[in-house]
This record gives sequence, structure tokens and C-alpha cells, in this order.
Amino acid sequence: MAGAAMFLGWGEVIHGREQKALEVFGEVVEYYGRLQQEGRIESFEPVLLAPHGGDLFGFVLARGDRQRLAEVRFSEEFERLLARGGLVVSRLGIVPAYTGEELGTQMENFRRQADDLA
Repeated sequence: MAGAAMFLGWGEVIHGREQKALEVFGEVVEYYGRLQQEGRIESFEPVLLAPHGGDLFGFVLARGDRQRLAEVRFSEEFERLLARGGLVVSRLGIVPAYTGEELGTQMENFRRQADDLA
């Protein structure tokens, strides 16, 4: 399992754009499914959050090779979907993430830096 991931999170749907938000969400899920079939990502998981008083309403976590995720992130099609998403939801954001073995690598790096600064 790859240790790199990409977190794509969003806030509330912009009032009056609900139907378009559903349309764009479908496009995004279809896009990630195609990326997985093509082997450009290892897997993805869309998540909708229950009301909780915060500003994160949902996210997609895509897993894969760091270089391939970077290629996806800066592809023309991803940028197009990002622009569409920004027109229908608030606080759309993308964050690199670490899972699996890469999580351990990142924690070890943190430990070394904390020891060095102690």
C-alpha cells in the first residue's frame, strides 16, 4: 500500500448551487474512479460528514504514489474540476497527506527533529 495521499476537503454547499454541487460531486467520483482504473492512483474514498458544528462537510482521500499524485494534482483535468468545485462549495482545499509506511517515516522525522531541538 502506498504511503502518500491527497486530501481534498470542502465546506458547505453554496446556497442556490445544490443541484450543481451534486453534479460536480458525481463528476469528481467518476474522475477518481477512472484514475484508479488507469492505475494513476491506488484508491480513493469519498466521505460525507454528519453535522458536527464545524466547517468541514466532506472530503475525498486519494492514495497512491507521491509522484503520481503530484501529476494528478497539477493535471489540466484536476484543475478544471477544482475550478468547478470552487463554484459550488465553500472552503475547497487540497492537502498532501501521509498514510501507511509513510506515516511512520514522517513520525520518525518529527521525533528526530524534536530530539534535536530538545
